[in-house]
Amino acid sequence: MTVRAFSLAAALAVAALHGVPALAQQQDGQRAERVDNLKATQVFALAAQAEAAGRPGDAETLYRALAHDPDIEIRSEARFRLGMMLSRLGRNRDAAIEFRALLDEKPDAARVRLELARVLATIGDEAAARRELRQAQAGGLPPQVAQVVDQFAQALRSRKPWGASVEFALVPDSNINRSTDAETLDTIIAPLELSKDARQKSGLGARAAGQVYARIPVATDLSVLPRISGQGEFYREGQFNDVSASALIGLEWSPGRERIRPSIGGTFRWYGGALYAGTATASVDWQHPLGRKAQLTTNFTIADTDYRQNDLQDGLLLNGSVGYERAFSARAGGSVTFSATRQTARDPGYATAAGGASLLYWREMGRTTAYANAGIRRLEADARLFLFPERRRDWNFTLGVGATFRALQLQGFAPLVRFEYERNSSTVGIYDYRRTAATFGITRAF
Repeated sequence: MTVRAFSLAAALAVAALHGVPALAQQQDGQRAERVDNLKATQVFALAAQAEAAGRPGDAETLYRALAHDPDIEIRSEARFRLGMMLSRLGRNRDAAIEFRALLDEKPDAARVRLELARVLATIGDEAAARRELRQAQAGGLPPQVAQVVDQFAQALRSRKPWGASVEFALVPDSNINRSTDAETLDTIIAPLELSKDARQKSGLGARAAGQVYARIPVATDLSVLPRISGQGEFYREGQFNDVSASALIGLEWSPGRERIRPSIGGTFRWYGGALYAGTATASVDWQHPLGRKAQLTTNFTIADTDYRQNDLQDGLLLNGSVGYERAFSARAGGSVTFSATRQTARDPGYATAAGGASLLYWREMGRTTAYANAGIRRLEADARLFLFPERRRDWNFTLGVGATFRALQLQGFAPLVRFEYERNSSTVGIYDYRRTAATFGITRAF
């Protein structure tokens, strides 16, 4: 099989390896003929020679040219060899991109998925590494390989001393302030007319989110884990800007296959440029593998909330959740999560109890990862608020679909699209609303 999609840069590299500098001055037709006469096996051999001679740049050029060959077996082999070479060079993030591109075309390639898990663990993305292991195991492995993978999963530890992630997006939203579209509300005194700012408002926002963390080993299987994160949604009308930031410090304990993370810290939220609430938080996260294809995740959080605009809302927030995640095959997986929340308050009208469930399904389709999610949540207040005739009782429904397009990735980032629908049905009119939103942004491709 000849290399029909060979680039000019690859041709010049091949010429240099053969010691034929005059090739660069030949006519285009002669150059193409010379390249076309090279078989893929010869180019693979030249790439291996270049790497062995200490010229990884030449080898990379050759492998990338082969990665565009019409024959899927040739381009798959080229991507695999390129990924392995990049990993040996310490360019593990670039290696992960090559392995992911290969899996987009051949999702059942278990060896490649295991190599992807290895480099992801090396760069500190342990959650993604564990997910790839579960996908590999769901696709079926020979007994001897499965045993090695089990040992890898048990020994998997993130060694990256620090890391960061970011996301940027444009978000057109039909209800940026999650407010009712009613012009008046019924109260025990008289109908209350709402101002325009208190009613449903649509808008186009810009969203930015990010996280920075460090991992400081203090003993075997024990590290200190400080984290700083933030998210903001910004609109032309600044009174709807919504910004939050949190700082946490905790421990990461990894006995056997478990992962336990207790932490403490604080969160602040600003709305319309003014401090809306401050929260002091303590939480515990626990990850527990269930066989080779699934894991259980639990979280418990207790927080002391201080609402700066309304002291009657101040109180304790208790939240717990249990999630079950499973790999269905090498291409698909899903999860179900149950949660419960208790919010106390000085005014029992603001004190609430809530519980709900959510479902998530995702699937890899070529170089696209698509997902769908649905959620339902019930909330009830302890008592009615003074102005309103009924105690607050809500049903909240959410639906969402989205996709990440890795075929368009650049520097480890890929475009994403999300569509969301939310309906909050409430006995108190001010909490009754609908909203639809879309997200067009970029995120990490792996």
